[in-house]
Amino acid sequence: MIRRTLNRVSGAEAAVFVSGVASMGLEILAGRIIAPQFGSSIYTWGTIIGVFLAALSLGYHRGGRRASRRATPTGLARLFVLTAAYVAGLVFAGDLLVRATVAFPLPSRTASLPAVALLFGPPTYLLGFVSPYAAELSEREGTGEASGHVYAVGTVGSIVGAFGTTYALVPALGTDAIGFLFGALLVVTAGLLTLPNPSRETLGAVLGTMLLLSAAIGAGVAGVAPEGRVVYETQTEYQELRVVDRGDTRTLYLDGQRHSAMDRSRPTRHVFGYTRYFHLPYLFAEDPEDIDRVLFVGGGGFSGPKRFLEEYDATVDVVEIDPEVIRVAREYFAVPESDRLNVYSRDGRRYLRETNRTYDLIVLDAYRQDKVPFHLTTEEFMRLTERRLSDDGVLVANLISAPTGPASRFYRAEHRTVSRVYPEVYSFPTAGAGVVQNVELVATKRDGRLSQATLRERNRRRAVGLDLSEEIDDYRYEPPDADAPVLRDDYAPVDSLLDPMAGRRYVVERTNSTTTPENRSAESVDLAPDAAAAVTPVSPRPATRPAPSRAR
Repeated sequence: MIRRTLNRVSGAEAAVFVSGVASMGLEILAGRIIAPQFGSSIYTWGTIIGVFLAALSLGYHRGGRRASRRATPTGLARLFVLTAAYVAGLVFAGDLLVRATVAFPLPSRTASLPAVALLFGPPTYLLGFVSPYAAELSEREGTGEASGHVYAVGTVGSIVGAFGTTYALVPALGTDAIGFLFGALLVVTAGLLTLPNPSRETLGAVLGTMLLLSAAIGAGVAGVAPEGRVVYETQTEYQELRVVDRGDTRTLYLDGQRHSAMDRSRPTRHVFGYTRYFHLPYLFAEDPEDIDRVLFVGGGGFSGPKRFLEEYDATVDVVEIDPEVIRVAREYFAVPESDRLNVYSRDGRRYLRETNRTYDLIVLDAYRQDKVPFHLTTEEFMRLTERRLSDDGVLVANLISAPTGPASRFYRAEHRTVSRVYPEVYSFPTAGAGVVQNVELVATKRDGRLSQATLRERNRRRAVGLDLSEEIDDYRYEPPDADAPVLRDDYAPVDSLLDPMAGRRYVVERTNSTTTPENRSAESVDLAPDAAAAVTPVSPRPATRPAPSRAR
């Protein structure tokens, strides 16, 4: 039965099926290649979809005009060979081509357009020729029947390409390997189209393109990146992941952005200064010894959980959606085996909805500067966290935004949203006014606002494990959110709120490994595409700020 079915499949039908697989597979792959540089917001995906549709449409149009004169099996083979040769170029120099498009002076929402058009426009355009060529070569009687059959077969191929790339290839292989597989599929199809009597010219083109693909996949310089020595890299189900060593610092990059860092000689030292603010709840609690159970939503390199296990006699639960991040953290970031550490591979909101546990502290550390899961920002989600906290529980949200100015839209909206649920919300910018940075929100269920002076006194009296004097100096009270929207499940325009941050410098403070306590020095990272490679010193912020006038 299977043999008879295969024998009835014509070369034209096979060609249009493979073109559907390759075009949709490349579209899924485009998101993985573009995201590390431009993020994976709705604007990036809208650009990818628009470019692919435009290129296919143009290919259909031009191919339809030429099909009556040039549609031959050899012509189809040439289209596949040319497309495969372009894919080989993507495998060899895709990252360089993406970085070369960064300088185009475009608005942030459309910044990815040149990269998508340059990398994926030409091969998709060539694949657009296949369907009209195949319709012309089809053995079906009548134009309508031939066209309908060809486009049905192509759509089935697209379905296979979409599901196969999403569920099989991306979780198992890197982008270069996936690109190589699509290129090889196109080359093999080109060869089969010319059987049983391929010309020497066609055979040479097929073999030459396969050699080109093989050279492209083998030409990368393994283990080298602008950020340092690559220890490990992979494509997970959710993102591109790299572990990079530079000196004594090991850094976890997710989609090209720094997410966590570890001092390899002192694995529990806070390398990025913002993680020190996770300890502030031990000053807000009436009795810090009552913080017995802590939940981190977002694991990364486990910087916070590792230090909490070292400093406090508390059980620490970590919820991380990406199982590969968990595995990498354990293998490369010295996550200890402990009966007080529980790790769950699950979406944070789903975990909180399904668990019956009550926590004394919840730390939300799942936000990035260019990609924020909107369902972890809404009023409904914040009410869920409130229900999972004890009566004196504290919530910490690690946002990346600016505290003032146009780039503060996400921070102001999130502040207002949290304030709808928690009676007291405190802000702690980590790097001065006006720049994109980590802004820590601390929300308490207990009424009655604590003053900066009270926090300083508690810092002197309590054995928190760190001197948080500088962090307390960052205390702000003035509500920034009068004109900000409340984020809800049915309306959470997170992408547009993040948009003003595109192209701005993200300032993150690093602690000084040679001093105790961990003194801080500021660094900045561009939010532009190849930002992670460029680290520039910036002026430190003032050591102190005036005490808030409205605090009690």
